[in-house]
Amino acid sequence: MNNPITPPPELVEEWIEIAKPEPWKRPPDPNVLCAIAAQWGADQELESCCSWVDWKCSGPTARLLRKDRRPKPPSLKEQALLAIDTAVADDRLSADVANVVRRALEQLDD
Repeated sequence: MNNPITPPPELVEEWIEIAKPEPWKRPPDPNVLCAIAAQWGADQELESCCSWVDWKCSGPTARLLRKDRRPKPPSLKEQALLAIDTAVADDRLSADVANVVRRALEQLDD
């Protein structure tokens, strides 16, 4: 490994606090701690790759790479609309009621 990704000590301390199952319990949950650290490392690598792509290529390539590799989770509104579609498909909700709820959701901001 030519260039190890090492988080700053303050960040490690923050992760340890986040990973504690309860404030009075120690040690922190290693699974949570590992997941946080792995995500941070992956994010650092992605940013490094995007910087390299920006340097080597022109256009929106790095932005598209970042967007595809770190997609945003669906909004609560998108999740609700999907739940409505699923309920209608499973015959748990009538199409008429679904349309009323769908119209109401569409008027809300994301």
